[in-house]
Amino acid sequence: MANIEPDDQEEEKPLDPVMEKVRRKMVRLQLVSAGVMFVSLMAVLGAVVYKVTKSETKETTPLASLAVPSDGPIAATAALPAGFAVSDVSLSGAQILFYGRTVEGQQKAYVFDVSAGRIVADVAVGSD
Repeated sequence: MANIEPDDQEEEKPLDPVMEKVRRKMVRLQLVSAGVMFVSLMAVLGAVVYKVTKSETKETTPLASLAVPSDGPIAATAALPAGFAVSDVSLSGAQILFYGRTVEGQQKAYVFDVSAGRIVADVAVGSD
């Protein structure tokens, strides 16, 4: 039978020293790259495992620490100034925001904290 492959491919000739040096550098670069990719992949997998196994801890709001009696609701009085006309109310946790106008016509916002039982902020609303 006839030999299909030429003789050059049957025998591997040694590379010249310059090409051998380039080949060794390329192999070293490939190994370093593979190491960096492996470390990066392990870091990502570690972050995913940490996020999945991390316990769900929610921030406690003042309302959560507020002792609610079992026999009835909490009774609190927000002492707003006389003549204050409330136009909007908002609730966030244990804080209630009262927004409106004073007798003089100035826009104000008062923040009442249920757990403290008093007004904690008096904000004048207006433009410069």
